[in-house]
Amino acid sequence: MPYVNVPNDLSKIKTKLAFNLTKRQLICFGIAAAVGIPVYLFTRSAIGNTGAMLMMIVLMMPCFLFAMYERDGLPFEKVVRNIIRARFLTPTVRPYKTENFYKHLSKKEADARVKTKTSTV
Repeated sequence: MPYVNVPNDLSKIKTKLAFNLTKRQLICFGIAAAVGIPVYLFTRSAIGNTGAMLMMIVLMMPCFLFAMYERDGLPFEKVVRNIIRARFLTPTVRPYKTENFYKHLSKKEADARVKTKTSTV
């Protein structure tokens, strides 16, 4: 009898649409094809096959990166957003600050003492 391995964490399984690709991958590959193929066809007469092919590859690579790169379950744009937020937007040293409630209580008591002293005088 054949056995099938079933992963323990089923949340990591993604639904595949066509050619064993997810919807995100199909959309990104479609965008890459829509950008890369016309660039190749229109530029190969001007700069030659090799130059047009290299230009097509350079223009299609970001779409492939968006489609395939995933780190810790996050897609590429979320990973880049987190890196930018951690490196540039938030301070590198975060001081530990607490609010001292005893200071507020002692201040209220001191204010109350001053009021009682001024009212008796």
